[in-house]
Amino acid sequence: MALNVRHFLLALLLLGADVFTGIYAQENAVTEAWTSTSCKCDCDKGEFPEGPMVRGVDCMPECPYHKPFGFEAGSVNPDQITCSNQDQYTGWFGSWVPSKARLNTQGFGCAWLSKFQDSSQWLQVDLRNSMVVSGILTQGRCDAEEWVTKYSVQYRSDEKLNWIYYKDQTGNNRVFYGNSDRSSSVQNLLRPPIVARYIRILPLGWHTRIALRMELLICMNKCM
Repeated sequence: MALNVRHFLLALLLLGADVFTGIYAQENAVTEAWTSTSCKCDCDKGEFPEGPMVRGVDCMPECPYHKPFGFEAGSVNPDQITCSNQDQYTGWFGSWVPSKARLNTQGFGCAWLSKFQDSSQWLQVDLRNSMVVSGILTQGRCDAEEWVTKYSVQYRSDEKLNWIYYKDQTGNNRVFYGNSDRSSSVQNLLRPPIVARYIRILPLGWHTRIALRMELLICMNKCM
């Protein structure tokens, strides 16, 4: 009996050692996948190309350099920015359309104002092409105490595909914390960055009203 017990305990110890070795090997494999693969951009174009690099973007958990997409600079066209219930933007709300959601915009109509205050609202950006998006900057309305305090992000690479929520490390929809006043810009980096053509900002909390000015960051290499 004593001999059988000893054999049983020895078998448990050996099994535990195998499990530990397997877990250690898996962890090392994950670390290797994240650190040894080099993600490079096309220095001639100054941007990440489509193809194998895009499919393997997870090899880079954090973007080395960021470039504004062009909300503040004005290079993003009005028709690239849309929102929920857009057909109802008439009258006074016609001055607060989604195309006004540009970082540091001033004057009357200096933000996107949601016509409805609930968690079903969203602001959508069409980047025209799939890009590596690495961050989001937000502001509130320039002339009133109205701003978004937290939001989630959805994205997709084609309009025929389903929307995907950006997740946190636990697999839950990540909550990004936004503004606490109307003028400061708050930056949230995406780690890892995402490959997408369409981006949606979905307000989850707000002060007084859903009001948003924003900028997207595009992942770049040092070559820029």
